[in-house]
Amino acid sequence: MTNPEPLPHTRNRRALAVAALLFAGMVAAAWYLSFPSSLMIQGEADSTRTDMAARVDGRVAKIFVLRGQNVEAGAALLALDNPELLAKLAEAQAGRAVADAELARIHAGTRSEEVEIRKADLERSIANVALAQETFDRVRSLASSQFASGQRLDQATAALRVAQRSQDQARLAYQQAVAGFTVEEVRMAEAKVVQAAASAATLQAMVDQLVVKAPAPSQVLDIKIEAGEVVAPGVPLLSLVDIRDVWLRFDLREDLSKGLKVGDKFDVRLPALNGRKVTAEVKLIAAKGEYAGWRATRATGDFDLRTFAIRAYPTAPIDGLRPGMSAYADWPNASR
Repeated sequence: MTNPEPLPHTRNRRALAVAALLFAGMVAAAWYLSFPSSLMIQGEADSTRTDMAARVDGRVAKIFVLRGQNVEAGAALLALDNPELLAKLAEAQAGRAVADAELARIHAGTRSEEVEIRKADLERSIANVALAQETFDRVRSLASSQFASGQRLDQATAALRVAQRSQDQARLAYQQAVAGFTVEEVRMAEAKVVQAAASAATLQAMVDQLVVKAPAPSQVLDIKIEAGEVVAPGVPLLSLVDIRDVWLRFDLREDLSKGLKVGDKFDVRLPALNGRKVTAEVKLIAAKGEYAGWRATRATGDFDLRTFAIRAYPTAPIDGLRPGMSAYADWPNASR
């Protein structure tokens, strides 16, 4: 016995049901495709890095820290040895002491003993002038009576003049001793003190650089030298990272970073912290180098897309976040 054929109205209902299902599927697909899909992007935790170098040369005497060690601001990292520099500092300090002593002597003025000596020299010169004057008068009287020769008169005259000049010189020396040093001499001595102090301070500053210290609380990332090595000024000796200033860095093509602005927030996952989900806020959007991260948008290379460095900071402190840790985020600006 054969089955009866379905009635026409039944076939119509089935066709309508299939058409409705297809239409609903098309609407759902269109609705799904109307929303942009997300793209997983990978970033990395980063922080401020400081390469420490010495301003002077020397031999590495001792290294006080280890890789990965946390140090406070002003903590000694390593010490250099430079005997020649220390000897120059000692010489400069001695020169400063001499200049200070000379200035103190000038400020103190002439010693009383020196004044008495100059006074005694003046009195002796006065007595010599008096004696020379009497001798000259006696010889001149004898010469006028033809009892003394002209040569003897000339000798007496010359002796009188020498005595008078000696008296003038002794008087000036005595006056100088009483008056003390001039203003110009005081200023010169003061200038010598300043010059010696500057020289000593310069060398002291260089000696202070023999001990390399941490500029801020940080962590020792790398040590590039070993004890006993001879290093030159400006050569990096070790690297520090500021663990208080850790951010998340992402490199995005410009088509993915469109619409992104400073202050935007997005969620980030940190695998090293058991996949912890944190919120990060964009603080910096900067274009990278001219040829860094370009990608041709067509095979023919009509134009290129540049890469932007995104720096985002966690909105709350994260214990255990260290530079180099990976970070992942679902980025909504990717097309399917």
